[in-house]
Amino acid sequence: MSDPTEGARPTPTPVEESVHASGSTDAESAARRLLLGLSNALRRFRSGSMQTAGSRKAVLELAAAAEAMMADAGTLEVRVAGGLLYANDVRLGHGLDNYVALGHVLSTLQRAGVGRIRCVPSPSEGEWKTLLTILLGPDAGGGRGAAPEVVRRHQSGGLMRHLFLDAPSEVGAVAPDEAVRREAAKKTYDHSVAVTRELFSGTRMGRAANLKEVKHALQSIVDQVLDNETSLAGLSALKGYDEYAFTHAVNVCIFCVAMGKRLGLSKAQLYDLGMAALVHDLGMSRVPAEILGKGSALTSDERTAMEAHTWLGALSIFRLRDFGGVPYRSMIAAYEHHMKVDLSGYPDVVRPRSPSIFSRIIAVADAFDAATNTRAYTAARPADEVLGEFWEDRSLGYDPVVVKALINLLGIYPVGTLVILDTMELAIVHQANPDTLFIHRPIVRVISSPDGVWLDDAPLVDLAEADGQGQYRRSIIKVTDPAKYGVQVSRYFL
Repeated sequence: MSDPTEGARPTPTPVEESVHASGSTDAESAARRLLLGLSNALRRFRSGSMQTAGSRKAVLELAAAAEAMMADAGTLEVRVAGGLLYANDVRLGHGLDNYVALGHVLSTLQRAGVGRIRCVPSPSEGEWKTLLTILLGPDAGGGRGAAPEVVRRHQSGGLMRHLFLDAPSEVGAVAPDEAVRREAAKKTYDHSVAVTRELFSGTRMGRAANLKEVKHALQSIVDQVLDNETSLAGLSALKGYDEYAFTHAVNVCIFCVAMGKRLGLSKAQLYDLGMAALVHDLGMSRVPAEILGKGSALTSDERTAMEAHTWLGALSIFRLRDFGGVPYRSMIAAYEHHMKVDLSGYPDVVRPRSPSIFSRIIAVADAFDAATNTRAYTAARPADEVLGEFWEDRSLGYDPVVVKALINLLGIYPVGTLVILDTMELAIVHQANPDTLFIHRPIVRVISSPDGVWLDDAPLVDLAEADGQGQYRRSIIKVTDPAKYGVQVSRYFL
């Protein structure tokens, strides 16, 4: 019987079919094929059946995908940067259909302590198998640089000549100055709130909107998130009650752009998503102020008036098109963002439909920011509690893939959460841990000593850090209310 992995194939493989269906450019298709090939090979080897025809076929497909990417550049570099995956200069994982494969490969590399895979033509089948075995082996679970060290031992023995691994610290990425980054983020946030305030006020008063300023603010948000999503995400902890409508729109925009980045949207798509998020509640400017500010339960008529903000928003955005243009997707998202994926929300639909991906992303960001802010009729809830509810209660009608993206973005303990550590120190969550295996152990800024003295320098600490015996140096005991300790969270991000 002939080997099914050899010779010409009359029909495309599942990986090739998936790439062809995506409609991507040649470079993106090649990168996507590499991602899916690597994910498939890791999954085959993880199951323990390394000698089967299916496992060999997966290795050969991975090798072919790598050779295709090396055909022009001469070499191949797969690197992890900012929670994203790149093959040479192409970002891997574009689109929702690649999301699972991207998460699988990223978590495997992070567990193995790998920041970069380097490849020169042409690794043998045996070298690829050795690499996959090392990435999944018990020695790779030792943290930063564990798998690269195993590969070096193989290279010294002459077993690997075409594949190389580097630890994250060896990749050479240099972060910009923290103070400069925070100042730039604050300027972007403040300007965006001011522009949004003018947009909403102008809509209420019937004035023409300055879309040039809106687009300028949006461009700054997208650029900031692409550079460093943590800086702006921290500013979403600002809880200005009087400015809620405006900060809410900006916060939702930030969350949406950051989630869109995680979901593999292109920069142009992020601009469209950001615009839709910034104006998703524009219809609120046409709801009577006495209803918006009512501190008790709404009557049936008042609720009907409140829910009308969806179609009123779509109409308001349509009018904006006369003054410079806003993507049609913004009107759709304004209309659909309370509809829910099972159509159990509002407005009512006359025939079955599926809310757009922009609407589903905005729905999650809108609900999360609303639940974690104090409003006229409800108190703020702890962010970790809200995320847990979104994930566990599917009857809420949120897209689970988008919820997962928000959790991966913010971590179990979102940016700005005040926590008590087992060392009796107070700390503020600065960012989710880049290693998804440590999603319960974020990077925090310690703001007080064990005896309750406030720290001026507030150092950053990785809660995944362990001592020589493998014991974590610090762990979170509980989430607490910043008001209880008089902590103004936002000042640690300004």
